[in-house]
Amino acid sequence: MSVVHPFHRSKPNQTLRVVEEDARSVYWCYMHANAITTNARACFSMPLVDEIIGYQRDLGKQLREGAAARPSTQLPHVVLASDSDVFNLGGDLELFCQSIRNSDREGLLTYARQCVIGVHAFHAGLGAGAHSIALVQGNALGGGFEAALSCHTIVAEEGALMGLPEVLFDLFPGMGAYSFLCKRIAPRQAEKIMLEGNLFSSEELHRMGLVDVLVPKGQGVQAVEEVIRANRRIPHARAAMHQVREIAQAVTLQEMMQITEIWVETALKLGEKSLRTMDRLVRAQVRRAGGDTV
Repeated sequence: MSVVHPFHRSKPNQTLRVVEEDARSVYWCYMHANAITTNARACFSMPLVDEIIGYQRDLGKQLREGAAARPSTQLPHVVLASDSDVFNLGGDLELFCQSIRNSDREGLLTYARQCVIGVHAFHAGLGAGAHSIALVQGNALGGGFEAALSCHTIVAEEGALMGLPEVLFDLFPGMGAYSFLCKRIAPRQAEKIMLEGNLFSSEELHRMGLVDVLVPKGQGVQAVEEVIRANRRIPHARAAMHQVREIAQAVTLQEMMQITEIWVETALKLGEKSLRTMDRLVRAQVRRAGGDTV
């Protein structure tokens, strides 16, 4: 039987909850841990992004240093999930509006680059050969969908909505969407999804090949465990497939950084109409989280 070691942080208002099962090399990362006790919006706030990156670096180092002592059949797995009733609503639109109105290019670029580092680490298996799994229980929008797409396997429960609605305020998803979509579907179809801004059910995305495992609501964790068991039956083949993917279908950090610079330059050109649309979405997120902003 594996021993579960909760991951502890000294911060009282942590945004990331981690459960580590070292005995079988399974690591669960739950976003929006503060949603349980506060009215925080379930988006990629800077504190959440920073905590994810910090944990990815620590865990990647731990896995690399422990590789020699780990059985070759024990492929590490990292699961990205959520403590909220949504997976993730995307980028921090409040920060976007503030940065754009203040013409704060460096602030916006710093945020975007941090997001790119985080999603690329899931794509690259934390630089330690880990298999990343997105457990989507609830909606995944914008950057939330990008984060799910960065993982090797997407497990989604029925009824979840996913999509890239950034075009609603004349922007495009610039933190991995195009790169990751084009590894799963045709580029023309990827562009259509990005430029039309429609939301899709998990059932639709499964038929399109963008969701790998579709299960009834409430069965997501069980499905993740089955993915892990299946990989453990073919650990060497799965590990080799990760290496093959890096050769044949790699998404490089350099590529993502170049695209996100285009995203920043595009964002800084947005007018007040687009910013007011973002403001309305922020207010909707606050109301949804139980806040009193109107």
